[in-house]
Amino acid sequence: MRLDEIARVIRSKNAGPRKQTFDLLFDSEEAYQKVRAALDSLGEQAAQRLGVPRNRLTVIDYPPARAVKLTIDRLVMSGDPGDCDVYGAQQHAPLLGIEL
Repeated sequence: MRLDEIARVIRSKNAGPRKQTFDLLFDSEEAYQKVRAALDSLGEQAAQRLGVPRNRLTVIDYPPARAVKLTIDRLVMSGDPGDCDVYGAQQHAPLLGIEL
């Protein structure tokens, strides 16, 4: 199953000027539990697709919201020269095709 087929929302945003977060939100408990069961695989694939070492990606599972949050250090601080997305809002595309 592909992540973009079961997640209602896949988005990215800044988590401060030096971190970026990716939110995965699910409509159904069933979809959420499928992803929860594959968190290790999700973390490995997300790190690879985002171009960061696995130990630099944090996976946060949040059951009350049926959500998973992935957080990485930004390669360029928000607003610095070379920053292509000040808000970090357009960086989630590499996660869409993740197979779990």
